[in-house]
Amino acid sequence: MEFGRLSFARSCSLIAFSVVLLCGLELAWGQQAPASSPVENTVPVLPEARPISQAAVGSAPNKADSGKAAPSGASANAVTASDSSSLRLGAGDLLEVSVYNVPELTTKARVGNSGDVYLPLIDYVHVGDLTVEEAQTVIQKRLEDGGFVRGAHVSIYLDESASQGVTIIGDVMKPGIYPALGDRKLYDMISAAGGFTTTAGRKVSIIRQHSQGAPITVNLPRNLADDLQDNIEIMPGDTISVPRAPVVYVVGDVGHPAGFLVDNGSLTVLQALALAGGTNRTAKIGGARIIRKGPTGMTETRVPLKKMLEAKDPDITLQADDILFVPLSGARVAASTGFNAAVSAATGLAIIAAHP
Repeated sequence: MEFGRLSFARSCSLIAFSVVLLCGLELAWGQQAPASSPVENTVPVLPEARPISQAAVGSAPNKADSGKAAPSGASANAVTASDSSSLRLGAGDLLEVSVYNVPELTTKARVGNSGDVYLPLIDYVHVGDLTVEEAQTVIQKRLEDGGFVRGAHVSIYLDESASQGVTIIGDVMKPGIYPALGDRKLYDMISAAGGFTTTAGRKVSIIRQHSQGAPITVNLPRNLADDLQDNIEIMPGDTISVPRAPVVYVVGDVGHPAGFLVDNGSLTVLQALALAGGTNRTAKIGGARIIRKGPTGMTETRVPLKKMLEAKDPDITLQADDILFVPLSGARVAASTGFNAAVSAATGLAIIAAHP
């Protein structure tokens, strides 16, 4: 009996020991589980790659691996080597000058009215009308000749270009001076100026800086997207002039007397008459005439309006500020009285855009 109790106690002890052993193994396995996590979680995360800024034209050609970045204060619109081949420095330009491996000489300076810029150690340097590359060469030579820096390599960043802007004047929404860094087209500059006003003409003139030739004249379409062949390249220093569209007046016994803007092309007598709503029944078609201001004063020209309407005479092209006058039938007035009435009516009329 005692032997049976002893065997039962030993069996219980063995079972308890087995349970404890299994729990311990399970706990140890759970603690080691993170070590066997997927491989991708053990790969170290590399820091974000950052591009190395390319130095300007004057950077050391044999030190490409130095990783020299642009000056910390360089503007986002600074002119680098790719943009500076044709640009010339002028009064008002803001330059950031740095010398390779000599951070103490990094400085910002504005070009004066005389074309000179003041730099540490070498005093005033004339850079007016020089390209960025030429200015870098001049400064490098001054530093070497003065014994300040051996084998100097100068970089110039053009932070602000006051002399290389494009001037847009005339009938645009926001006339002014706009930067012309990189490749610029005519349509780009007009868009930068807010586009045309409602009274703008489409005969645009471009005046080249330092050019002795005649201005470039471009006849633009009413919708610029319709024709891109006149989207010419704009150079730094150009002046774009957008004139006001010429006006042609139609007065007298017509449906809607008014002044009409000729924003593109030309306007003929019949076209202007159609825009004015045609003649009234009481109009004296045979007395129609064009009143025009010439070098000798005001002149009147008879218009064979009836034959023109019957296609027996060619249509007449009107000029800017012409007044087409259609008198009232049966009116017996002198030419001077008719002229005064036409001018009086024209000056008090609203201007309506004409699109022939």
